[in-house]
Amino acid sequence: MKARNAFLVLLTAGVVGSAAWLVFFSPVLGVRSIEIVGNLTVTSEHIKQQAAVPDLHPLATVDLADVQARVLGIRQLATAKVDRVWPGTLKIEVVEREPVAVIPAGGRFAVVDKQGVVIEVKDTSPFMLPLLKVDRPAAGDPATMAALQVVQALPPVVAGKVRQVRAASAEGVTLELSDGRTVLWGGADRAEEKGRILVSLLGRKATLYDVSSPDVVTLK
Repeated sequence: MKARNAFLVLLTAGVVGSAAWLVFFSPVLGVRSIEIVGNLTVTSEHIKQQAAVPDLHPLATVDLADVQARVLGIRQLATAKVDRVWPGTLKIEVVEREPVAVIPAGGRFAVVDKQGVVIEVKDTSPFMLPLLKVDRPAAGDPATMAALQVVQALPPVVAGKVRQVRAASAEGVTLELSDGRTVLWGGADRAEEKGRILVSLLGRKATLYDVSSPDVVTLK
């Protein structure tokens, strides 16, 4: 009886040990594919290279946080989520940063997202993105962030007409339209109300539209 129990214990230990070896050390349950989801402009190959997970590396021992950090080294990506999909797939779901404006940078043009993060730098200004002019362009700079908030809040019919956004301060955002007209927007507050009023005013002939205080709107 004792011999039988000992045999069962050894057998169980052997099975557990073999299972642990298969999961944590063997290539049998290793990474055989990497699935990339959510990318539009960043290639899947680029993301896989940045993830730097060797083929057949045991899936159970992949450090998901480390992979996520490496993938987020691609500045075009805003978020990344890494998961294991058994038996052998590593799934990386990403969200790309959306370009909203362009900032002049030493003869070149920095494309930024709504948080002021530089996505890429181009030799020419991308078509259809407004040019942002502030004294100290940077993520976290009050004037920069106010201008980006305004750009994000513009009604589509207005956003398509904006050529340039100036911000002397967080409360002094000005829009220059493609036809030469100017809009004094003010701060980023009451954006929906300002946008609605501006849409109704653009049909009236003027060179300057002041919606900085929606309660007292002026045209010149």
